[in-house]
Amino acid sequence: MARTITQEDASGCGIACVAFVCRTSYGFAKRRYFKGLGSPARGYFCRDLVKALGRAGKRYGYRHIKGRERLKPGTIIFIKRSERYPAGHYLVKTGNGYMNPWINFPDIRNPKSAFARRLPGIPSYAVYPVNRPGLSYKSQQNRKSACCSRAN
Repeated sequence: MARTITQEDASGCGIACVAFVCRTSYGFAKRRYFKGLGSPARGYFCRDLVKALGRAGKRYGYRHIKGRERLKPGTIIFIKRSERYPAGHYLVKTGNGYMNPWINFPDIRNPKSAFARRLPGIPSYAVYPVNRPGLSYKSQQNRKSACCSRAN
């Protein structure tokens, strides 16, 4: 199992998630993939994460999601703003839960990352791996179920 990545900036959860997906360090991902994108003070939008992942040679897209959808490991999820995460928060779906880059928020003196079994909020956006050019994750799922179901 991959090691967790702890965010080093107040709004660096997106950087930590990209570093986790790319299996690199937080500092390397910030310097190499996020140069000229967003800011650690303001945070990062999904499009910034997609561009950063593209710089790492990974094909990703993003879309708004409703409710609890089945998501593939390697998908980065943005949860809505809440009392616990006032600016929202990015996590990564793994084979057995979610990688949370700041699980003990708001302890800013000693941030820690860990794997969690459940999302700590309501998912709003998914930054997902794109397997086939031109098809979104949802289109791929629909196409898969259409070819495997019996016609009546």
